[in-house]
Amino acid sequence: MSVFFYGCITLDGYLADKNHGLSWLHETGSPEEADYDRFYSAMDVAIMGKRTFEEIARLEDAASIYPTTKNYVFTHSSSLPQKGFIPVSGDAAEFVKKLGPDKNIWIIGGNTILAPLLERDMVDHLIVQVAPVLLGEGIPLFTQKEGTMRFRLDEVRRYGQFAELIYSRNAPRG
Repeated sequence: MSVFFYGCITLDGYLADKNHGLSWLHETGSPEEADYDRFYSAMDVAIMGKRTFEEIARLEDAASIYPTTKNYVFTHSSSLPQKGFIPVSGDAAEFVKKLGPDKNIWIIGGNTILAPLLERDMVDHLIVQVAPVLLGEGIPLFTQKEGTMRFRLDEVRRYGQFAELIYSRNAPRG
């Protein structure tokens, strides 16, 4: 199993503005400028939180965005208004462990899913696009508990106005 975070942040480290909005991202460029298709084609599972799902659900055909992955949404709801998304609840790290050793798992958006996985040393790759935007406040990418975690920089790419930083776990899991 490999667990990936793939997403975009502002220069000051925010995933979204203080109201969970992404207009700063949409105004900066488009996903077509990045290597998203190649990344997505290697994923088996996508996991997101409810707020990330709500942003996706606003789109006209949300199910078409993630057509080949099994898509889980951490929520307290027992059903979701969009086809192709499965509601789940509980501990994110325990849920990921149960997905099996042969899956590539993409953590989308929210730090509420990413933080517990980082705390348990379960994130293998961080692929972070950085947009040339400063928000000053918002929803930060990293909120895990204090503790040093090291990753190795594997590659830096440029896509239009975005810098993409590709990191891997510095040391194998024990």
